[in-house]
Amino acid sequence: MHELGPEPNFNESMYVNCFDPVNQVGGWFRIGNRANEGIAEMTVCLYLPGGRVGFTFKRPSIENNDAFDAGGLTWTMVTPFEELRIAYTGKVVLLDEPLQMSNPREAFANNPTAECEVRLTFTGQGRASMFGGEPDEPHETPGEEFAKGHYEQLVEATGTIRVGDQEWEINGCGLRDHSWGPRYWQAPWYYRWLTANFGKDLGFMASRIAKKDGPGTRGGFVWEDGQMHYCDHVEVSTVFGGEDTYHHTTSGLLRSSRSNREWTFTGEVMNLIPLRNRRQDPDGNWLVTRISEGMTKWTLEGAPAHEHAVGYGLSEYLDQIIDGTPVGLAE
Repeated sequence: MHELGPEPNFNESMYVNCFDPVNQVGGWFRIGNRANEGIAEMTVCLYLPGGRVGFTFKRPSIENNDAFDAGGLTWTMVTPFEELRIAYTGKVVLLDEPLQMSNPREAFANNPTAECEVRLTFTGQGRASMFGGEPDEPHETPGEEFAKGHYEQLVEATGTIRVGDQEWEINGCGLRDHSWGPRYWQAPWYYRWLTANFGKDLGFMASRIAKKDGPGTRGGFVWEDGQMHYCDHVEVSTVFGGEDTYHHTTSGLLRSSRSNREWTFTGEVMNLIPLRNRRQDPDGNWLVTRISEGMTKWTLEGAPAHEHAVGYGLSEYLDQIIDGTPVGLAE
């Protein structure tokens, strides 16, 4: 944990996702401590067989930034960068139609709930497999902060997920993410955050963050057979569909100048749930942000030892909503 900063919106968060390709079950988990606001943001999102999603979101009260432990979700760091455990006991709402979460009040009111228990262990391959950190100099404009420091790591996942009277053994892969510093969800104009695992020895993360004024950033990494390839260029192209224009297919490339390598990828969204964040500006206007979370089946080309690799992960699309329309439809 990091020292709590003075900013009212100081956030420290831990996130992890995973997917079991045999049972076709996975999910993601997050706690964001906003101790200066006296709350945490706690989310559990489970992708279940048949297209169902089990979901919960809470803002439990917290008094400090000493631990990630709120709303029934607990994180235990066993060995830094090597073993992390999470446990959740509580309820989830069961969504046969996950797109109903575009209106969370109605979705929670009109769908059944079930008791849920999650026990998962995530193992990583040490410091060599880490991406990111905290820069020596601030890299964000005041008022547009999203994370002062941030790192990510591909991981393996084992354990169990139980929803109601159904339980699944989990043996898969995923990605963990840790960030800290002031955060407003309205800071990016839009972003595309793509994570993929093709087994423990191959995976990638691609990030495209767009600013309203300015070029934004493109970057990521490919973890391939024990080597980290830092990518300084990312291209993303998206096929959107439906009345609400959710992403259906994502394709693009990652390029590493340092490694003189290039990889291309395509992702087909298997299941998607839209989430929403709202904040009032100083003039009292509501700013609306949509975060579409798609469990995705990926293919990757460019890794010779893993020809035509097929894997799984998340495609997270954040867009500010202006006049009812996501702002990032061009990418």
